[in-house]
Amino acid sequence: MGRVKSAERNILFGYVGQFATALMAFILRTVFIRYLSRELLGVNSLYTDILTVLSMAELGIGTAMNFSLYGPVARGEREKVKSYMQMYRRVYTTVAMVIAGVGLLLLPFLPVLVKNPGALTPDELRTYYLIFLFNTVTSYFVTYKYSLVNAEQKNYIQTNILTITKIVSSILQIIVVVLTQNFLLFLLTDSAVQLIQKFLANHYLNRLYPYLTEKDVTPLAKEESGEIWKKARALMLHRIGDIARLQTDSMIISAFIGVTMAGIVNTNVLVVTTAANFVNIIFNNIVSGFGNLIATESKERQYEMFGVYRFLASWLYGYSACGFFVLLTPLITLLWGAELTLPAAALWLYLTDYYFKGERIVLTNFKTAAGIFEQDRYLALLQGIVNLILSIVLVQKIGLAGIYVGTVVSGLIANITKPFIIYHVCFDRRAWGYFADSAKYLAVTAAVTAVSYGAETILQPGAGFLRLILMALLITVLFFSAFFLLFGRTQECRYLLQLVRAKLHRE
Repeated sequence: MGRVKSAERNILFGYVGQFATALMAFILRTVFIRYLSRELLGVNSLYTDILTVLSMAELGIGTAMNFSLYGPVARGEREKVKSYMQMYRRVYTTVAMVIAGVGLLLLPFLPVLVKNPGALTPDELRTYYLIFLFNTVTSYFVTYKYSLVNAEQKNYIQTNILTITKIVSSILQIIVVVLTQNFLLFLLTDSAVQLIQKFLANHYLNRLYPYLTEKDVTPLAKEESGEIWKKARALMLHRIGDIARLQTDSMIISAFIGVTMAGIVNTNVLVVTTAANFVNIIFNNIVSGFGNLIATESKERQYEMFGVYRFLASWLYGYSACGFFVLLTPLITLLWGAELTLPAAALWLYLTDYYFKGERIVLTNFKTAAGIFEQDRYLALLQGIVNLILSIVLVQKIGLAGIYVGTVVSGLIANITKPFIIYHVCFDRRAWGYFADSAKYLAVTAAVTAVSYGAETILQPGAGFLRLILMALLITVLFFSAFFLLFGRTQECRYLLQLVRAKLHRE
């Protein structure tokens, strides 16, 4: 199956899965807010981020392994795939043990991270944390096998497994919360469903790839394993920096402002990330195709496809950012109440970072597919340091907005530096054209956002959800019209339109 067809199938299943899981997430969040306390909402968010930080013990070996599998999979080298997967399994078993050990060492420090926990006792906080830790540790015993699925561009398999798990878990959790209002049972229900899924998924993947259970595996040559560890060492710095930049907000908010605010922020982030996940389905499912493209096509072809990829990202992220700038606060107010909305300054800074994240996803995904890890290995670490310093200093001076100042500034470091690396290493070109295009895309997004925000204030079309729907339609018309008018004749836009026409013609 070709790259385009594989991507289409992955994207289709991705959208179906994302719609189902998003719907269940919103229903579950509504039930949670109604029946459980805001402190528990904050604890749930905080512990999720803490375990994400602990997962840095993986240190990028997964990404390095995924890159290493593209070639053997494309060439049909089954024995080589077995060798890589054996190494992957051993490394991830070690990673699971490390996370378990470090996670247990953090138990005494939970009271420092959870400020103003309300009626929650230290014993309850520890019990909840241990459940989160158990879920994370056990995931490593099956997760490594998905790398082979993704290298074969069959991402839909993982998507379908996770979607079914989320639906079943959410339904059972909703029933438990409504009947018992017990947070412990809420967590144990999800943990039980996840554990069953891991056993079933492991069994299914062993049947799909029976050679993974074979004992006659030739260890990788030293130069092959050495190349993986070389990339992994570079990715370690990326991983540490990314964690310091992206996964520490809840901990800083909880420690300096309060665990309740962490829950409020997480509710707003839930809405944004739900929409972003629909966008990311396209980009994340193209990564494996890019790996194949880079392994088989010329630099000129890679450059053309990169241009299409970033144009689409600028379009979709610009459109969704524009919508969130105008409609997020009214939507949160209608769904869960005005007390769960964010201060305007913090919200606008967060959404500014969201827009620029669209460019970073394109750059990061292409770098990953191309195996470019060493050239900017210190960049993410610099970003993490900048974010932590600015966030911790400014949160004490200007509150929540200070945390997002750190997020925006540290993120822009990558937006400025990564294009130079990719254009030099992958395309043998100068990157100034990239920044010129970025300025044009940003200008259009800012102009349409300003017009839409003014229209929302002046027109006042209806009330409640009707008003939101009408404004969403207006934003859609304005944004798509502006992009078609200004960029419709570009090579990137014409390529995308040709893909759409070809798809419609086949159907």
